[in-house]
Amino acid sequence: MLLSKSCVYGIRAALYMATRKDRDFIPIREISNDLDISFHFLTKILQQLSSADLMESFRGPNGGIRLTKDGSDVTLMEVVVAIDGIELFTECALGLPGCGVEKPCPLHDKWAVTRDSIRNMLENTTLTEMARKAREEDLRLSDDSGIRTALGLDKEDDEQE
Repeated sequence: MLLSKSCVYGIRAALYMATRKDRDFIPIREISNDLDISFHFLTKILQQLSSADLMESFRGPNGGIRLTKDGSDVTLMEVVVAIDGIELFTECALGLPGCGVEKPCPLHDKWAVTRDSIRNMLENTTLTEMARKAREEDLRLSDDSGIRTALGLDKEDDEQE
């Protein structure tokens, strides 16, 4: 896998929060339950995102976590860098020191094209864009349900019928 498990979970949690613009602070337990991510593991990930000023937390009975800015102002790249760092986009695919144009490894040219394409996609994709797509197409953020189910929207549809 290209991204760490922590990073993947961080992206999923950030997308979840971007879909919940109707809420201020969302309890971490709710996010953990809805996305089927260990509460303690998710808490550590969200601390990293808070340290990067992408999220902020509030303690207490009405506490939880929220994005510090609108999801349209947060790119996937910001989330990736906050958790996994920038090294994915700067280091040799084979881990060789000094790999570059002058002293390339066997994968250098192919990896550079792929790496730059991934970087471009992450830099040009916002949380709001992905959250909108998840809602409109009922895409999954957890193992066994679409975003509508995770957000309780199917219940609202059932009640309206």
